[in-house]
Amino acid sequence: MPAATELPHPERASLEIGAVLFALSDPERRELVRELREGPQDAANCMAIDPALPKSTKSHLMKVLRESGVIRNEPNGRNRRLTLRSDDLESRFPGLLDAVLGPR
Repeated sequence: MPAATELPHPERASLEIGAVLFALSDPERRELVRELREGPQDAANCMAIDPALPKSTKSHLMKVLRESGVIRNEPNGRNRRLTLRSDDLESRFPGLLDAVLGPR
């Protein structure tokens, strides 16, 4: 099996509040972001996403979060490593994550 490929991520300066709020509007995506607040996770081991969801739905959840700039989805061997872009989000939209997700 080939190694995972690099995916595009928006630059910090191009993050848009509307896209971020849309990405955080879905309960499944919000739960994934809450889990990533605790630290990076391998996409295959992420517990926040319902295991009964089809793989295509899981991929779409992660794609929306990545394209909006909420998470990074990077190669990690054959797997993918998910990380929350909390520094980028706090820099662009101070207090947003706490306002949407609640304090840690």
